[in-house]
Amino acid sequence: MNATDRTPADLLSSALAADPGRPLVTFYDDATGERVELSVATFANWVAKTANLLQGDLAVSPGDRVALLLPAHWQTAVWLLACASVGAVADMDGNAAAADVVVSGPDTLEAARACRGERVALALRPLGGRFPQTPEGFVDYAVEVPGQGDRFVPFAPVDPAEPALIVAGREFGAAEVVERAREEATGLGLTGPGCRILSGLSYDTWDGLNAGLYGPLATGGSVVLCRNLDRLGEEALAKRIESERVSVVRRADGG
Repeated sequence: MNATDRTPADLLSSALAADPGRPLVTFYDDATGERVELSVATFANWVAKTANLLQGDLAVSPGDRVALLLPAHWQTAVWLLACASVGAVADMDGNAAAADVVVSGPDTLEAARACRGERVALALRPLGGRFPQTPEGFVDYAVEVPGQGDRFVPFAPVDPAEPALIVAGREFGAAEVVERAREEATGLGLTGPGCRILSGLSYDTWDGLNAGLYGPLATGGSVVLCRNLDRLGEEALAKRIESERVSVVRRADGG
């Protein structure tokens, strides 16, 4: 990554320029058996489409608050970087009533209805599948995003000093996210490009977001992001660590 990168979107742009074909996010859901691997290029394409949806169809501007009522998931990672690309504030598990836009998984739709602005629903089904029937009062992300453009250009430059993330009640500026991810990389065990971290942490804390997205992105590494990891036995986990060539493991139980 480049020393001049000041926002999470800058980090993604640098990763794309350096090696677009390498893995960036590999996602497992151990409740469904789902596995998805996204290269830097594929991830960046999803981010561009989502950012275009935000800026165009949803009319999100820099400084607007987007409540993300979503679990640790590859699509959540996409939304975090899309918000960073637009300059919106990604509010993890935030108050929908205080948000300009809410993005909800299938389990949080009722809480999301408190948002008076635009509401987006994610089915979180394998392969990014859509809802069998779109929830009332929402647009289905899987329906809306495929037709968006593959390249994104913000209407206004993103200010690194402006708020970019709220998690566990703590607000971070865009540059602060980048700086903290770099500073904490060694503590996470991310020693340089090529490091691969397996994270079973949720996205409702900074530690979970850093291990599950920002840390690997800031250091040229990659993440094996695992949802419902507690359903996986130790033997199966050991096989995954070996097969995915994982060098660092972060689990909710500290194991």
